[in-house]
Amino acid sequence: MANSDLSNPSQESQSGPTQQQFRQQLQRGMAIPAHPLALTAERKLDERRQRGLSRYYIDSGAGGLAVGVHTTQFQIHDPKCGLLEPVLALAAEEISRANLSRETPLVPIAGICGPTEQAVQEASLARDLGYRFGLVSLAALKGQTHEQLIDHCRAVSEVIDVFGFYLQPSVGGMDLPFSFWRDFCDIPNVAAIKIAAFNRYSTSEVIRAVTESGREDIALYTGNDDNIVCDLLTEYQFLADGKNVSRRFCGGLLGQWAVWTSLAVRLQAECQQVIDAREGVPHELLATATALTDANAAIFDVAHDFHGCVPGIHEVLRRQGLLEGIWCLDENETLSPGQAKQLDRVMQSYPELSDDAFVAENLDRWLSV
Repeated sequence: MANSDLSNPSQESQSGPTQQQFRQQLQRGMAIPAHPLALTAERKLDERRQRGLSRYYIDSGAGGLAVGVHTTQFQIHDPKCGLLEPVLALAAEEISRANLSRETPLVPIAGICGPTEQAVQEASLARDLGYRFGLVSLAALKGQTHEQLIDHCRAVSEVIDVFGFYLQPSVGGMDLPFSFWRDFCDIPNVAAIKIAAFNRYSTSEVIRAVTESGREDIALYTGNDDNIVCDLLTEYQFLADGKNVSRRFCGGLLGQWAVWTSLAVRLQAECQQVIDAREGVPHELLATATALTDANAAIFDVAHDFHGCVPGIHEVLRRQGLLEGIWCLDENETLSPGQAKQLDRVMQSYPELSDDAFVAENLDRWLSV
């Protein structure tokens, strides 16, 4: 398929920027934090701090927000939980308010989960709340055939433009081969793909599938929190239609970027400038790459197979004052033994990764009603 200008007609009636403008924003590249869930000690939604987090990300210069994704805790998609709509709505309100004064619009992305009927309903809810893209998790469809997975994605794409999602198996995803991604690229309303396979081979296969499809309009976003900087600096070359074609990640949609976000925005912009200039990668940037991977190992609790991933993000935000505690919907989801000490270590080792001063300066304003 050649470069496509298609956009989802069901979204064109919304005021403000057109869907095509939002897609062009994605293609230019940006830093997108995966939005956490702020809870009280009673594990109820903390609306003030939920809004505060959104304001922090917006003021940090993030190009978009991803809400209802893994970092937000997939449990909110359980209808019994009752949190999906209010959480999506709070972020949508903050995004809409921010877009009134922004030259370039903040891109709203909603996580879409569950079997097809539920996923289509969630896509409709997100669209009605003002979200422009749906990040589709396939975790609930394990065991279904390749064709069933594609049909599922196509059904969601008829409601909202789709952000593909390769979620690593360690946190509930599944292995998705080249053949899946090649067929996925033939869905017209696919706008982007987040690759969070945490696997270099799988990452390369997805990019090859996009390259061979001829779809120049599908934006590639790294979700590989273990390899952020190198992903952003790498140029992939594949043979397509007898020609060498280059593709690269234009940005990241990351749980890691839910913390220290203002510096993450600068890092994404620096990586983009370096690869555009084609003058070589500064050694300092490669040192940042290893530092960020080390820090991510502590935050995501790699030592315990990612058990403390979300609580680790919460703990960084708690130490900065953005969250009151590290509570998750699942009371068993907490920091692993020794994880707090690992967080102490990386924070002491890499103060250049932190934006504590920026948060301290603005915290009261973000948490105001």
